Amino acid sequence: MREWATRRDGGGSGAVRAGASATFSLLRDLIVQRTGVFFSDAKRDLLEDRVGELMTARGLPSLLDYYYLLKYDPEAESVWRELMDRLAVPETYFWRQPEQFEALTGVILPRYLDAPLGRPLRIWSAACCTGEEPLSIAMALQEGRWFDRLAVEIVGSDASAALVDRARTGLYTDRSLRNLPAGWRDRYLRPEGGAWRVDRSLHARVRWTTANLVDESDVGPLASADVIFCRNVFIYFSDDAIRQVTRTFAERMPPQGYLFLSASESLMRLSTDFKMDEVGSAFVYVKNKSSAEINVDVGRPWRRAPDLERR
Repeated sequence: MREWATRRDGGGSGAVRAGASATFSLLRDLIVQRTGVFFSDAKRDLLEDRVGELMTARGLPSLLDYYYLLKYDPEAESVWRELMDRLAVPETYFWRQPEQFEALTGVILPRYLDAPLGRPLRIWSAACCTGEEPLSIAMALQEGRWFDRLAVEIVGSDASAALVDRARTGLYTDRSLRNLPAGWRDRYLRPEGGAWRVDRSLHARVRWTTANLVDESDVGPLASADVIFCRNVFIYFSDDAIRQVTRTFAERMPPQGYLFLSASESLMRLSTDFKMDEVGSAFVYVKNKSSAEINVDVGRPWRRAPDLERR
């Protein structure tokens, strides 16, 4: 790809490098604006590798051509969908950071028994990848018989339509199951064609949709959740994108909202509307009660995103 850019830029080697660098910056800035995902200069090779196959498939000789396609072409939406799938990192597994699920079922959910909401409790897995996280939440609730004690709605979403489609199938390999507690595999999955299929009744506890976290029209219908899991996402985002997403969460969540991030992520260096709290043996971000509220009516049914489906 750099060779293609060199041939197009022409001139001396210094001019070539400057032109290629400028093109990379244009594409990088367009991607972070649309997706939140940020590629530093040190990750230029990674971005070029991610888009290389997409460019080749469309017969595009340079990053600049790809930039113009994304920015101006009438078919840009389909190109963006391809790119979102290519940028996705499909590395996850069931029961990842179990202390957070234990905090949810052992500390947070009991609080709602003492103070009923008058509506279902809403839990959103905001970057569910292939679905292991929201299904782990469903397993944890099933183990604690929470579905018999509270009305609960669970949604799993991801920016990649391809990953959400995989989540909808409910089929997983041994690698996804490597951290499940003893006995859970046989309780909640059954073997099928060399893989494992999630029990259909448990799978039906989760509704699936695509949602781009930096697109407020996608996030708005979902962010009124009482509990949001948004783990292993912000490590790829720019600081501005993180501020934007957490601001939307805070504006839409009910007054006592809980935000779970991964152990490798932190909001401490940023100014947000969330305060870190220790809940059980997990650290959770709790919505600051003084945060400004907009468009929040906790008595209304959870609004669905346009393509939200139940399986």
